[in-house]
Amino acid sequence: MSGRRPALAWPVAVLAFLHLIALGADVVAPYDPAEQTRELIWAPPTKLHLVDAAGRWHLRPFVYRWRPADGAPGRYVEDTSRIFPLRLWSGEAGTRRLLGVEPPARLHLLGTDGLGRDQLSRLVHGARTSLFAGLGAALLAVAAGLLLGTLAGYFGGWLDDLLMRGSELAMALPALYLLLAARAFLPLELGPAAAWGLIVVLLGLLGWPPAARLVRGVVLAARRRGYVGAARGFGASHVYLLRRHLLPPALAVGLTQLVLLVPQMILAEVTLSFLGLGVSEPTPSWGSMLVPLTSYPVLAAHGWAFLPALPLVLTVLSYHQLASAGRQRLRRTA
Repeated sequence: MSGRRPALAWPVAVLAFLHLIALGADVVAPYDPAEQTRELIWAPPTKLHLVDAAGRWHLRPFVYRWRPADGAPGRYVEDTSRIFPLRLWSGEAGTRRLLGVEPPARLHLLGTDGLGRDQLSRLVHGARTSLFAGLGAALLAVAAGLLLGTLAGYFGGWLDDLLMRGSELAMALPALYLLLAARAFLPLELGPAAAWGLIVVLLGLLGWPPAARLVRGVVLAARRRGYVGAARGFGASHVYLLRRHLLPPALAVGLTQLVLLVPQMILAEVTLSFLGLGVSEPTPSWGSMLVPLTSYPVLAAHGWAFLPALPLVLTVLSYHQLASAGRQRLRRTA
């Protein structure tokens, strides 16, 4: 009896939601991710209310403005003298935000960091950096793996030996240390776009061997089948054989490998940014947002600092669930 099929709906929904949020970060984020409010350093998440301090109900959610607590540095209390209703599509033309409140109140749904920057704004902009770095690097690695694996499996001989020995050498190298050495060797003052592109290329160049070896095995097995030999006997060209008989099964394997590689690449980018070798501040990345978690006093006093780690965990779990479903489908169609 076949095992239970992995759920597919929830990881697809979660990943679609996260990537849409990343694409629309400029609208979803309440503030510019680099904007600092120095009077609200490590402010807790803003509380949404429907009942005011006088006990009156309001149809529209509202917030109170945070103010520093008297005689308690680093602590904040709500100023209940005025309510600030939540606004949809707030701001001026050209800088519209999905949610906002009227100044001087601030809407910090995930609190602020040690520089008074809005955590939610940095989280959604950091999603754009980390998610698309992982996706871009995985696409580059799988594209290279498809090309090299197909060449090795189809032509064989010295080309197969050369490519497979090269892949074994690449897999034997300690990837993390190689990444750190390569990134540290290059200028640290690279602009955000250049640093992001460099990370994508480095990760893609290091990630091709597993995909190439899998594709090579699939192409090698397909090449030995009778219908491929018959097509070759009737004078079919290399391009026809590859397009018609060899690439379709290789693409299916490549797609599964892509889903497996994306979370690995995201974690690699997060690691580099966490170590200060990724995209530089003030451009946010999920890795740079996790740096305060190394400080126990910060975690003990400001528990909401842990919130940026949750989307990363959810993303990795969703991709692994999606990959598991893809592997089962491949087994059923094999």
